[in-house]
Order: sequence, then structure tokens, then C-alpha cells
Amino acid sequence: MYKYLLWDIDGTVLDFLASEQYAIRVLFQKYGLGTCSDEMLRTYSKINVKYWEALERNELTKQEILVGRFREFFAMFGINPALAEPFNSEYQAALGDHLVFVDHAEEMLRAEKGNYTLIAVTNGTKAAQAKKLRRSGLDQIFDAVFISEDVGYEKPNAAYFEHVFRKAGIVDKTQALLIGDSLTSDMRGGEIAGIDTCWYNPKHRINTLNIPVTYEIDDLGKLAELLR
Repeated sequence: MYKYLLWDIDGTVLDFLASEQYAIRVLFQKYGLGTCSDEMLRTYSKINVKYWEALERNELTKQEILVGRFREFFAMFGINPALAEPFNSEYQAALGDHLVFVDHAEEMLRAEKGNYTLIAVTNGTKAAQAKKLRRSGLDQIFDAVFISEDVGYEKPNAAYFEHVFRKAGIVDKTQALLIGDSLTSDMRGGEIAGIDTCWYNPKHRINTLNIPVTYEIDDLGKLAELLR
């Protein structure tokens, strides 16, 4: 049925939260900001999600969200907001220094390589994503990689997916399946693009946005059954 598997990276293939927390804690020490507590990390994560969702709605530019999230975070905890820009630059590089695969992600990708055309579709920055893909070995697994910063559009923008389809040679959309953890960028993006979607939802979140989803799984190991 499917010939092309489009994979989101952060939160679907790689544990983004683990990389995020590592990078911030390391940089807090480097900048002499003390220890970044679990509470602070949770606060930052919520701010980060808010900013990325604003980007998906075309309300902010990429640069505005990258620096703005740290400005807001620092201001909340009495840290000089002027540090936001240099902190973000080093944060992008640090994200690729600590990589953890989501359970069963690497096994699934390696098992399906050769059976399907594997395509990475990610909204992450080029600096961070290229390093992650290289250090994790994913650049040797995926047949094609599309980073939004290179494409010029973000998921869920239709133009992003049109670019992917054109470059990957996807003519029959019924042959494509998008696998991702985000309702707003992945599932909505798939809906806009007119392709089937598989929502990776390990925490059993409720789809309060009522975004159409073709399949839903809580373990990537279950994807093999779905594809057969």
C-alpha cells in the first residue's frame, strides 16, 4: 500500500526532551547561571512549544522564536535577557551532543530500509538537525532529508510538503504515510498535504483539536503490524 514513509525527527525518532534538557543544563553551567532545576526545564519546555506553535501559524519568524523563547524564559527567572541570542547559538550546537532514540525507532527504520523510501521531514534548525542526523547515523538510513530551514517553509505549510513531494518524486499521494508525534505540525500537515498520517502518541494525549488522524499508535514497534 505505502511506498514512502515520511518521518518526523524530534519526539518521533529522537527523544528531543532528553537533548533539550542536556543542552540547557550544560549551558547554564557554562554561562555561570547555576543549576537549571526540573521546574525551570518544564517551564522552558512549555514556552518552547508555545513559540514553535506560533511559527506553525506564521505568527513569528524562525529567528524570532529561537531567540524570543529564551528571552521570555530568562526574564521569568531573573536572568539577563541579553544572553538569549548567544545562548541560543550555542544551544543549537549542544542539541546534537546528547542523542537518545525513541523506543523502537532505530530498529523500525533499519528494518524497513529497502522496503520503503524513508524520508525525514523536520522543522528543526539546519545547524541542530544536520548534526543530530550525522551523529546518530540517521543520515545513512534516510533516503532523503528535508529540513524546513532549507526548504523555506515549515510544517504544516502546504508548500513544505509540495517541495518534499516534488523532490522525492511522490506522484501518488496514497503511497505516502507521515509518522509524527505533533498534532499541529505533523498530523495537520498530513491533512493539508492530502496524505495518510500515523500519530505517535505514547502518552495517550487527547486529540482536543479534532485533527483527522489515519492511525494512532503508542509504541513505534506497532508500526510494523500497521504496514503489513
